[in-house]
Amino acid sequence: MVLKIEQIFVNLPVKDLEVSMDFFKKIGFEFDERFTDEKAACMVLGSNMYAMLLEEDFFSSFTHLGIADTSKENECILAFNVSSKEEVDTIFNKALEAGGEDKSIPGEEEMMYFKRIKDIDGHLWEISFMEFNQFDNTDYTII
Repeated sequence: MVLKIEQIFVNLPVKDLEVSMDFFKKIGFEFDERFTDEKAACMVLGSNMYAMLLEEDFFSSFTHLGIADTSKENECILAFNVSSKEEVDTIFNKALEAGGEDKSIPGEEEMMYFKRIKDIDGHLWEISFMEFNQFDNTDYTII
C-alpha cells in the first residue's frame, strides 16, 4: 500500500494573529474564513494545502514542548514551488516589502532557482522554481 495524503495542514505559532495574517495577505495568500477565528487562521497554500496560523498560547495547547525560538534556530523550512523565476522574485519582493527578512543563500542550483525569507514570526520559507524537464527520470525521483 502506498500512502496518499489527501490534505496537509502545517501548524505555525504566531505572536500576533492579525499582524501575521496581514503579512501573508500582502504577499497574496488568502484565508479560509470557515476555519479562522480570534485564535487561529487557515491560510490557503494550494489545493488541499493549508497553513494554520495559531496564536502562541493556542498553539501551546496542542503540544507539551516549548515553541522554537526562531531568532536562534529554525524549526523547519517551508518550501513551495511556483511557475517561474519571475514569480519567485515577485513573491520574495512582496514578502520583503511586508516586513520579511532576506535569508537567501547566494547562488543558484543547476535545476532550481530559489530565495528564502523569514516571515515576521521567524518561520523560514523557501520560494522556488524548478526546471522539472531537466531531470532525468531514470536517475532522479522527487518524493
